[in-house]
Amino acid sequence: MSKIVRTQKKEPFVPQPDDDMIICRCEEITKGEIRKAVYDGMTTMNEVKRWLRSGMGLCQGQTCQRLVQNIIARELNESPAEVGMIQGRAPVRPVEILTFSNNKTDVKEDE
Repeated sequence: MSKIVRTQKKEPFVPQPDDDMIICRCEEITKGEIRKAVYDGMTTMNEVKRWLRSGMGLCQGQTCQRLVQNIIARELNESPAEVGMIQGRAPVRPVEILTFSNNKTDVKEDE
């Protein structure tokens, strides 16, 4: 397995007029934050997702995934296919501990 080495881009980060545009509405992540993450060394969708939480909101990336992918690709001068897609994962929900036990007795709560 190859080791991923993150390096910052050589040229300085230059803000653009539309950097305040919200790309991920669920997590309120802007275009500028995504561009800055690329300049800080993030080069894939999953890295940006873990760094900024883009695609981890209520829509699970259904609305913003392509936009984020295109921004990263543009900053890296690569095609969107080279950047990849985000890793899909099932949402985590709280589960009662009794669910995991082998005890089949009914637990009655105090009324």
